[in-house]
Amino acid sequence: MYKSILKKEKKISVIGLGYVGLPIALEFAKFVKVVGYDIKPERIELMKNKIDPSNELDKEAFENADILFTANPEDLRECHFHIVAVPTPIDEHKLPDLRPILSASKTVGKILKKGDYVVFESTVYPGCIEEDCVPILEEMSGLKFKKDFKVGFSPERINPGDKQHTLPNIVKITSGCDAESAEEIAKVYEIIIKAGVHRASSIKVAEAAKIIENTQRDVNIALMNELSIIFDKIGINTFEVLEAAKTKWNFLNFTPGLVGGHCIGVDPYYLLHKAKQLGYHAEMIDSGRSLNDSMGPYVADKAVKLIIANKKEITTAKILLMGITFKENVSDIRNSRVIDIIEELQKYNITVDVVDAFAKPKEVKHEYNVDMIKEPKGKYTAVIVAVNHKPYLNLEEKDFANLLVDNGVLIDIKGIYRNKIKNLTYWSL
Repeated sequence: MYKSILKKEKKISVIGLGYVGLPIALEFAKFVKVVGYDIKPERIELMKNKIDPSNELDKEAFENADILFTANPEDLRECHFHIVAVPTPIDEHKLPDLRPILSASKTVGKILKKGDYVVFESTVYPGCIEEDCVPILEEMSGLKFKKDFKVGFSPERINPGDKQHTLPNIVKITSGCDAESAEEIAKVYEIIIKAGVHRASSIKVAEAAKIIENTQRDVNIALMNELSIIFDKIGINTFEVLEAAKTKWNFLNFTPGLVGGHCIGVDPYYLLHKAKQLGYHAEMIDSGRSLNDSMGPYVADKAVKLIIANKKEITTAKILLMGITFKENVSDIRNSRVIDIIEELQKYNITVDVVDAFAKPKEVKHEYNVDMIKEPKGKYTAVIVAVNHKPYLNLEEKDFANLLVDNGVLIDIKGIYRNKIKNLTYWSL
């Protein structure tokens, strides 16, 4: 398989061209023949015009790419090495929503041929690929797993907004369903991965390795959030405590904050689901998730208390919220926990104006039914800087003073202004 792909005798397909799939497809297309497939024709048209719908890649990334962008699944028939990179979200009950990956498995199964390889990149719980996806591939294709086609798992490690840790510069975990496929899959990825490939011993090991990356971060951030609540009651600033603590060489440098997005705020629920299937309650993971999910309402309630303490009327309060994306310097709003702050404030009938340097107003309206404004309007009872976007980093106390009424409140979730604010009522996690 590897040699045939390298000689351009066989093609690679990438199913799902989001923030994970598109960079993979374009990177491979620098060296081999690629078909990029997505179910949304409007996204395909943008990519044909060298536009990344996720706003992560510039036009240069599309140059000299041997790739066919298509929304027609029949075009996948000419490919022999299929990479599935679709989302794996959670539903309203915080349970794994496998519909995208199972649907992608059906799409691939319909065009699967003898000798083909299918490699999944979507984050799942250990066992999902072999227990949930492979049976669909067999059913739709009429072929036999391992005998007629091979399957592997190579978890994505793309970090949105990160221009340093790009796809070729991050070590890639690969795995296969047997020794032959494990080696062939690893060699195919070595075409594009400069940092090297780690060959996991099995698909389940690779699945588990990916899901604990984000679970580990989630639990550590939960600890910082809990410490922040304690330190606030003591009356000391968490970020000042952390600055002192991290002078020790082996201190883990995590900070408190809202934990959203489609990785850290989602992946632990997949592991919790699998643990429950096995009859085990993962207490630490569950507690960490619960605590991190509570931070949006906690920030909102703190804002309300500070407004009342400053003798302002809550029912007529007006708050400016700066930033609604799930992290800094990206346009991605999926699973942003900033919405928790907005919804909690609205329970008090507080007017909330939302601005963001990167988010698209139409997407925010569609996802959260929130109408963004282009510029702040008038004076506000409080300003909450929820996301530390680059354009916000150089704001000074006078900038916020101009936005606030007398005795207004500045909430700085990530503590980026704490050494700048001398006169305003100020609070951070």
